[in-house]
Amino acid sequence: MILQELRLRNFRIHRDTNVSFSSGINYIVGGNGQGKTSILEAIYSLCTTKNFKSSSDVDILMFNEDNYEIIGLIEDLTQDSVRIYFNRNDKRRFYLQNSKQINRSADIIGKYPVVLLTPDDHALTQGSPSERRKFVDSILSQANRSYLDYFLDYSRVLKQRTSLLNLIQFQRNGDLLKQLDAWDEKLISSGTELIKYRIQFVELFNDFMSESYSRIMKTEEVPGIIYSSSLLTKSDDISDLFARLVREKREEEIRRGTNLLGPHRDDFIFNINDKPLKIYGSQGQHKTFQVALRFAQYFYLKEQSNRNPIFLLDDVFGELDSNRALKISEYLCEVGQTFITLTDFSNYNFLHKNEGDRFLKINNGNLSYV
Repeated sequence: MILQELRLRNFRIHRDTNVSFSSGINYIVGGNGQGKTSILEAIYSLCTTKNFKSSSDVDILMFNEDNYEIIGLIEDLTQDSVRIYFNRNDKRRFYLQNSKQINRSADIIGKYPVVLLTPDDHALTQGSPSERRKFVDSILSQANRSYLDYFLDYSRVLKQRTSLLNLIQFQRNGDLLKQLDAWDEKLISSGTELIKYRIQFVELFNDFMSESYSRIMKTEEVPGIIYSSSLLTKSDDISDLFARLVREKREEEIRRGTNLLGPHRDDFIFNINDKPLKIYGSQGQHKTFQVALRFAQYFYLKEQSNRNPIFLLDDVFGELDSNRALKISEYLCEVGQTFITLTDFSNYNFLHKNEGDRFLKINNGNLSYV
């Protein structure tokens, strides 16, 4: 899969940017605040319908303008024209594929697989369990439509069940409790499926993780990922255990007005040599693990979808020592289309530059070819 062309209009600092890309590595070079990350932000939005910086559309819109637009030409089995348009007056954001409006993100997620590596990935190894769940959920949602459907259904169940639990706190009657029974069944059904998919994912993903980590470090350190869930035991079927615990926790859930059980409370433990990375890992090990996670994600998605994802790297080399940076640069030669932002080239002599790579210089939202 290749992003051939991109046009940005009134998108952050980009008033009217038109650019074509290499199918290999695209280096985007410029100082801070010049619009480098905005390019990656736009590409990610085209591939997922979502903004990875969690910015509102009004914040993205160029000052004193009424609308912004992102247009991309993506070549895969077919050639798709993808357009995102936002109008301030209508307060609406439109996503169009080949001029047809797409109303559900689920219809796009996974169609254009994408991997994003940013300095914010420190949250994966050092942050809360929700960051690691989000990481796994995003990969599985791109790789498997069934998982995405179960995930969306489970999210709806959680929202409805939370509202009902809060209502029962103040108005306890037989009808409401019967409704809760029905939502319990839905919670257990979709939640069990999510857990089964996650178990299979971790078993397979660990192989990709080991390969990626060894390519970067060339050491005998062994990475590992363990799925941690209160609903995993050797003696009970997942759905049976889930149902039993839901019954046991019912009064506490009503009292607290929240869902205390389910895959939304699980974690993924990252290890190095069977020791928790979060507790014992050095700064270098944390960074290497984060990068290896994204390379593993790339090759996992490539195998599952039989397509090359787009790989986005935002200002990551500045945080790496020269040895790790060199290994990552070598590894990128095995990846498909890649976009890398850099502040300058003077300190990056280690980068492997191929004849087909493209070098773009950006200054105050204006792109030029180098």
